[in-house]
Amino acid sequence: MKGIVFTEFLEMVESTFGLEMVDTIVESCDLPSGGAYTAVGTYEFHEMVLLIEQLHQETKISKEDLLYSFGHYLFSSLAKTHPEVVANYNTPLALLSCIEDHIHVHVKKLYPDAELPEFKILSRTDKTLEMIYSSSRGLYALAHGLIIRTFEHFGKPVEVDYKLLNENGTQVKFAIVQNG
Repeated sequence: MKGIVFTEFLEMVESTFGLEMVDTIVESCDLPSGGAYTAVGTYEFHEMVLLIEQLHQETKISKEDLLYSFGHYLFSSLAKTHPEVVANYNTPLALLSCIEDHIHVHVKKLYPDAELPEFKILSRTDKTLEMIYSSSRGLYALAHGLIIRTFEHFGKPVEVDYKLLNENGTQVKFAIVQNG
């Protein structure tokens, strides 16, 4: 997993729970990296699992809610870092429907070895989008947070429903309806 995901996660933890919480979760986990991450480095996904589990233990917030919050946080951070990507779109549905064809292509140029989830578009209208999220990592709640924050960025109200297509969350169907 790319280091930028780790650095952004720890920044979210610090901004939400404080620097002491960052120290607590890093020190409580047996991390091969020692918890020292760089944005351009690559680290084992298992380290993220350990950090999320430890944050869950410390805060008693569900892992799904923590991942959702991280997705929400991550959108804002990525939009600041790469404003040119978001600026190419006039609507949240246009941005989301181009994840595979444009955004992930851009990410792969920056991080050629990144393991990205797949978003398969099933249907799209002016106000709706149905897609399947697929990833061996099962971080659908993070994707959900990114989706919601995308609509907030464009100032559009949205309803997002999702259905796990398997129990480990590696395939999830999202049904998105833009209101207004």
